Amino acid sequence: MPILGIMVVLLAACAVSVTAQQAANPGVLRIATTTSLYDTGLLDNLEDMYENVSGVDVQITAQGTGQALDTARRGDVDLVLVHSPGLEQEFIDQGYGINPHCFAYNNFLIVGPDSDPAKIKNMTPEEAFKTIAIAGMNDTPGVAFVSRGDNSGTHNREQQIWKAAGYNYTTDIQDSGDWYVETGSGMGETLTIANQKEAYTLSDIGTYLAFKSQLNLVQLVTEGGELMNRYSAIAVNPEKNPNVNIDEANRFIDWITSNETKEFIGNFGVAEFGQPLFVPLYPPECSQPPFNCTTCSSGEVNATA
Repeated sequence: MPILGIMVVLLAACAVSVTAQQAANPGVLRIATTTSLYDTGLLDNLEDMYENVSGVDVQITAQGTGQALDTARRGDVDLVLVHSPGLEQEFIDQGYGINPHCFAYNNFLIVGPDSDPAKIKNMTPEEAFKTIAIAGMNDTPGVAFVSRGDNSGTHNREQQIWKAAGYNYTTDIQDSGDWYVETGSGMGETLTIANQKEAYTLSDIGTYLAFKSQLNLVQLVTEGGELMNRYSAIAVNPEKNPNVNIDEANRFIDWITSNETKEFIGNFGVAEFGQPLFVPLYPPECSQPPFNCTTCSSGEVNATA
């Protein structure tokens, strides 16, 4: 009986191992991406391009960066495309992410109604947030702020700006009054809600331009170090999740950081909006402040952790 029990356990372990190996379908690449890349339409184009050159079925899940990284921790995707350096580094330090590469950047904006009831136009981001908070907490007519509230890269950056403005986000801003609204949604929907409420919000410029024809919101604060928005591709570590397609994830990272793909990214949106929605990153600038990337070069594929 003891021998039989041991055999059953060994067989069960083998079955789990085989299932995990079978889950790593070499013909499928699963990507969790931030909603800003998806809402702008860039990911649809990159998906088609990569499927054409690789023959691989690319399956994309659009989520906030925090949710995308949690999806990757569970091993439900092979690769993440995200834009929150702090959350990304935590993901890597925990051993879940490998082969990080930056590939593009754009800027965040503070947008709001043309009437600008809090009078924040051309302030620094920190000054603008403080001014909005004071006006909102004092029930100034027409002053409201709509937050994504979804632990996305944009929401994470919003919290950093509140901190720089002198506020504790959890105790001072959340639940501080009707002026502050959390949507729990992606960037496109959050912009739509802010537009309906004639409120301020923080958005990446790419999604704002993609939705601009549907909005009455205008750009009010466009400059400041807190507004730089860097995008990275990170493969999921197969040592943490053996069911990931690490080879294809690394091939995609090599492809998205190639000069040919970067050229496409740099031209995306120019014909329609008069400016690119994303700016490609190149060495050596990408590894220097303010980007501080590990690398943004192709040809550095690591097939294992």
